[in-house]
This record gives sequence, structure tokens and C-alpha cells, in this order.
Amino acid sequence: MNRSRLHELLADFERGDLSREALVEELACLPFRELPEARIDTHRGLRQGLPEVVLGQGKTPVQLVCIARALLQEDGEVLVTRVEPEAAARVREDLPELTYHAQARVLSLRKVSAARATRGTIVVVTAGTADVPVAEEAALTAEHYGNKVERLYDVGVAGLQRLLASLDLLRSAQVLIVVAGMEGALPSVVGGLVERPVVAVPTSVGYGASLQGISALLGMLNSCSPNVTVVNIDNGFGAAFVASLINRE
Repeated sequence: MNRSRLHELLADFERGDLSREALVEELACLPFRELPEARIDTHRGLRQGLPEVVLGQGKTPVQLVCIARALLQEDGEVLVTRVEPEAAARVREDLPELTYHAQARVLSLRKVSAARATRGTIVVVTAGTADVPVAEEAALTAEHYGNKVERLYDVGVAGLQRLLASLDLLRSAQVLIVVAGMEGALPSVVGGLVERPVVAVPTSVGYGASLQGISALLGMLNSCSPNVTVVNIDNGFGAAFVASLINRE
């Protein structure tokens, strides 16, 4: 349930095309729907403007099928993150309409009519090629939410000329998602070049002293660029969610 669907139901009721009993039945599942091993938040799209997303990690294919099917019935769209290839293949046996994006480990189906008013473009930037899986999770999530997304990959500070060559693209963004491992320096550099919000994503990419992304996380938290904010390690989804809210009309 989201605001658009609720307005449709109320309009149908006012015209007499929907009975009071049918309207109550449509709303009966609010604010959640009970499943054997989950409670689907059917009210989230109405509260936050964006429907619930499923974390696939730790869930069995049977659980994922049950949850995804319920979301499709409620909203007509579904997004599941952190799904390994074997689990995705088993889910698609029951729900072949879902698309699996292997690099991002994302299963999705988006309604054609799910366009949302946005202010501009979200540009997703990575320091290195090893950061791309997290960046793709962010990019696909942002696209799922109806944003126009541009990608700029492998432009880290070890070769700064690669980033500066795309300065026009950076400055055209409404919001930027910058993904980096190692020392996590790239978001500060990008933040110093643009007048837009920068959502920094530390990744677990790097040698021993990177501490599985903790060094990048601390570096980003200590950024001297005041337009930089930070999400958790490898959290491409969280970055895209926040960027989508910023970019929403």
C-alpha cells in the first residue's frame, strides 16, 4: 500500500465503484501481513514513500519465495538484496518474472507504472573495479526507486586524472553515491568538487590494515568535506535509499 494506491481506492469509493466492505477488505492487511516466518510491512510505502525491501542474506529460498510473492501481491514490485546465485536460481523457479542481477546479487521486479517524481540524476562513483558489486547494489536500488542513474567507475585517487576528466558529470548530479575501500579517500575528494550531497559507502576491499572496511569507514566519518555523509560498510542499498529520498520531488 502506498499513497497512490490509497488515493485510487478512495476515488473508487467516492465514485461508487468500490463498496465500503471492499474498501475495508483492501485496507485490512495494514499495517503488516502475517506470513509463516515473516511479517511483511505493507504500510511502509505509505509511511516512507518507498516499499519494503527484503534482505536475502540468511533466508532460505522457500522463505524468499513466500516473502517475494506476498510483496508482489501487495505492491506489484519486489526488491531482494544479498541473494547468492544458487538461491536466486531456486527462487526464479517459482517466480520466473524476477530478474537476477548477479554482480549486485539483487533480485527485482519493478512495475512499469512505478515512476516517481525525482529532482535529477544520481551519479554512482567507485574508486576501483573491486568496489563495483556494492556500487551496482546501490545503482540498481536507485533505479528500482525510479531515479535516473549514471555510473562512473574506477576513478580512485591513485589516478585522480580519471575523476577530473568527468567533472561535468559529477557536477550535473543532484546526489552522488561514492563507493570506496582501502583508505576511503574518494568521497572527500568528490565532496570538494561538487555542491551536492555525497553519500559515502565504505567497502570491505583492501589489504590487512583496511580491517574489512573499518579503515575506509573511519576515514569517511572524518571527512573534511562537510557535504559528505556515510552509511555502513558495503551498504549500497542504504546509500541508494537515502539518495532516493534526497532526490525525490
